[in-house]
Amino acid sequence: MTREVIPPAGVELTKGIGMFVRVFALSFLVAAASLVVAVLYGGPEAVVLVAALGVLEVSLSFDNAVVNASVLQRMSAFWQRIFLTVGMVIAVFGMRLVFPLVVVAIGAHLDPIEALRLAMNPPAGGAPFFPDGRPSYETLLNDANPKIAAFGGMFLLLLFLNYICAQREVTWLSWLERPLARIGRFSMFTVVIALIALVLTAGVLAPNTKADVVMVSGALGMATYFLVDGLGAHFENEQPGQGPSRAALLTGRAAFFGFVYLEVLDASFSFDGVIGAFAISADPIVIALGLGLIGAMFVRSITVYLVRRGTLAEYIYLEHGAHWAIGALAAILLVSTGHHLNEVVTGLLGVGIIAAAYLSSIVHNRRHRTPAATETELERLSLGGDELTLRGDTGTLSSLDGGLPIDRVTLRGDALPARDKLNTDAY
Repeated sequence: MTREVIPPAGVELTKGIGMFVRVFALSFLVAAASLVVAVLYGGPEAVVLVAALGVLEVSLSFDNAVVNASVLQRMSAFWQRIFLTVGMVIAVFGMRLVFPLVVVAIGAHLDPIEALRLAMNPPAGGAPFFPDGRPSYETLLNDANPKIAAFGGMFLLLLFLNYICAQREVTWLSWLERPLARIGRFSMFTVVIALIALVLTAGVLAPNTKADVVMVSGALGMATYFLVDGLGAHFENEQPGQGPSRAALLTGRAAFFGFVYLEVLDASFSFDGVIGAFAISADPIVIALGLGLIGAMFVRSITVYLVRRGTLAEYIYLEHGAHWAIGALAAILLVSTGHHLNEVVTGLLGVGIIAAAYLSSIVHNRRHRTPAATETELERLSLGGDELTLRGDTGTLSSLDGGLPIDRVTLRGDALPARDKLNTDAY
C-alpha cells in the first residue's frame, strides 16, 4: 500500500499560485497588448470582438490543449521550447492569418496580396457579394469550408479511433471503451470505420457539387494522419538504447515528427475556429488578434500548465475525455461539410465532455485515496545509513545529512513523495 505524506495546504497553495503566474503571465501580457492594438485599430467595438474571439478559441481548443499535453510531456525540454516558440508563430500567423488567405487565394485564383486586399475591404453592410457580383472574402472562405472540414474531420476521427480502440488498463466509459478495444484488435478496423464515415459524408452530408472535393480532402486528411503518426512512431522506436518504449523523452527525428503531429493537430482544431470566427467578425486583423494572439497563446499556456502540474496523471480520465471531445469535434466537422452548426454549441460540447471526465477523475481519486502516514504507522526510514524521522502528520522530514534532490523515497514498494531537499522543512 502506498502511504502518502501530505504537505501543509498552505505550501501547496503557494506553489500552485506561483506556477500559475509563471505559466500564464505571458499570455495575460499578450492579451493586454492585443486589446491595446485592437483599440488603436478599431476602437471599443474591436476590443469586444477580439475578446469574444479569444474566448471562442479557448472554448473550442481546450481538448486540443489536453491532447497536446499528452504528447508534449514525452518530448525533451528543447522540443517543448520549440513547440512554445516556433509552434506559436505557426499557430498565430500561419493558421489564423495566412492559412485562410491561402485557401481563398487558391479557391478564387487570386494572388495572396489580392486576397488580403479583398479581406480588408469587405462589401458594405457585410453583404456576401460586391455590387459587381464578385464574392466577398467571407463567402469564398465559407465556400471552401467543405474541403477544409473534411480534411480536419478525417484527421481527428482517426486520432480518436486509434486512441479509443486501443487496449488500455484505465477506461473511463468502460461499457463502451472496452468493447471498442476488443473490436479494435482486428487489423485495419479503424481504417474501415474512417472510410465508411468519409463515404457517408461525401455521399449524404456534403452538397452534390462538393462530393468529389470532400472525398479527396478527406482522403488527404487520412493520409496525413498515417504519414505523421507512422513516421513519428518509426523514429521513436529507432532512438538509440530506447527501443519501443514510450517512457523515454523524445529527441531528434522522433521529436521532430511529434512536433509536426502537434502542428497538424492544432491546424485541424483551428479549422472550425477560423470559419466560426466569421460569425463574430470578418476582419482578418481582428481574427488574428483574437483567435491567434489571445486564444492560441492561452491554449499553449494551458498545455504547459497541464504538463508541469502532472494533471493528466493526477486526473486519470482527463485524456479520455479529451479524445471523446475530439471524436465529437470530428463528427461536427464532417457534418459541417453540408450543414451549418452553431459554434457556441461546438465549444460547449467539448468543454462539457472534458468537465465530465474531470469530475469523474475527482470521484475516482476520492474513492481510492490512501490515508497519510502518521508517526505510529511509519516512524523511521533508512536511506544509505542516513535516518529520516517523520514528525507527526505534517510530513516533515529531517535528520538526513546533506541535501539529496530526489523525487521519491521508496521503502519495500511503498512510495513517499518528496519535495525539494529532504533535509529541509519545506516538505
